[in-house]
Amino acid sequence: MRRSWRLTAISILIIGIMLAFGTNPGRAESRAHVYLLRGLMNIFSLGMDTLTEQLNRHGVYATVHGYSEWQALADRAAADFKAGKEGPIILIGHSLGADAVMEMAAYLGRKGIPVALVVPFDGTQSFAASDNVARVLNLTQRNYAYMRRGPGFKGTLANVDVSSDPNIDHINIDKSPRLHARVVSEVLAVVGRRVAAPSGPKPAGAEGGAGTTPATGNGAKPGPAPSTPHAAPAPGGPGKTGNGADLGTTSPLADGTPVIALPERGAARQSVESPASAAHRPAAPSAVSAPAVPAASGAEQVRN
Repeated sequence: MRRSWRLTAISILIIGIMLAFGTNPGRAESRAHVYLLRGLMNIFSLGMDTLTEQLNRHGVYATVHGYSEWQALADRAAADFKAGKEGPIILIGHSLGADAVMEMAAYLGRKGIPVALVVPFDGTQSFAASDNVARVLNLTQRNYAYMRRGPGFKGTLANVDVSSDPNIDHINIDKSPRLHARVVSEVLAVVGRRVAAPSGPKPAGAEGGAGTTPATGNGAKPGPAPSTPHAAPAPGGPGKTGNGADLGTTSPLADGTPVIALPERGAARQSVESPASAAHRPAAPSAVSAPAVPAASGAEQVRN
């Protein structure tokens, strides 16, 4: 009898210690999950694989998939989120994968699941951001694929137009080290971690024109508050972002969504081009209004 009571007391003590330290074996710990979606045929968006590896090296759980899997992935993510296994949820995609992450976010919204961050890399069309999304960072080089605010959307949204960068097109935008660094920084801000490399860009600094802090009621851990918008560049030259990159100009859409356009590097290109090649160079897009779609080359005509 006395031995039975002693065993019962020891069992109660062990359970109490486990509960006090949050080590209940019946409850899985929630973790952030970044879903990355490739574009057409899983062969034109291998930058998503590189980005997945970078995020995993930073200790962030990230998985890469084909764009056609988005609905099955969303169903699984919703179940894991409701079970307390997953969150915050972050979606990143290129080309058709970029379209898919916008659809996936809206689908999760209809299930009542919040999404902390959506990053489309050069989607093929424009989408409305659903009201369950805290932040959309749209990286594009064509002005017909700007994202817009949907009904009830209260997060932050920025369209970052890189069409003036001669080194970026639709095929390689997903592989840009500069854009990868920015996305890693944004993801780490969401999950509450610091960027390991001191040379990485500051999150959301250049396009904070919305003037609001991303909502944290979606299950995302609050990251650093967005920095204030950069002042207009001095007459002596273009402004600089926190990592020394050219800031460029900001031109909002009709609904106030900021559009960041990199400054043209026309002068530098003219110094190395022959007169014949310069004569056939397409006109540079305006830095004030939304830039026109650049003339498509043979590679750019492939739309994933």
